[in-house]
Amino acid sequence: MFDILVYLFETYYQPDACPAPEVLARKLSAAGFEQDDISAALEWLSGLERLAEVEVAHEGRPAGPRSLRLYCATELAKLPVQCRGFLVFLENAGGIDAMLREMIIERAMVLPETTVSLSKLKIIVLMVMWRRHQAVDTLLLEELLSEEEDQPYVH
Repeated sequence: MFDILVYLFETYYQPDACPAPEVLARKLSAAGFEQDDISAALEWLSGLERLAEVEVAHEGRPAGPRSLRLYCATELAKLPVQCRGFLVFLENAGGIDAMLREMIIERAMVLPETTVSLSKLKIIVLMVMWRRHQAVDTLLLEELLSEEEDQPYVH
């Protein structure tokens, strides 16, 4: 599924250029992706679109500058310290806001994996920003596409 998400970002740099799900499924199949992975990726993207509707309903209630994100036990188990540290790093650097952070966490939590790796979280961040039409700074894009797992993040 993650290979498909990266492929979509690289192929359709502007999310509006991405075709409708049924057309996209055919194009992904023609590109050689497995049907199970295509279905999982399309379902994941569909969930991201549903989140956009929730975001519109909650717009106007941004988190305060002194707010603190507390993780529940399930989130702590699924998102290791490297992932949580990376999210804090992105937020402190101004790369994401609290609403995007929550969308990223929600999309990570729906994955079937027991634990989400930092490399997968980076792809989730990239896809959430891409689908939300967020400008991605060149240095941030380079960081999101890097494969390094053991990098410390200062927050």
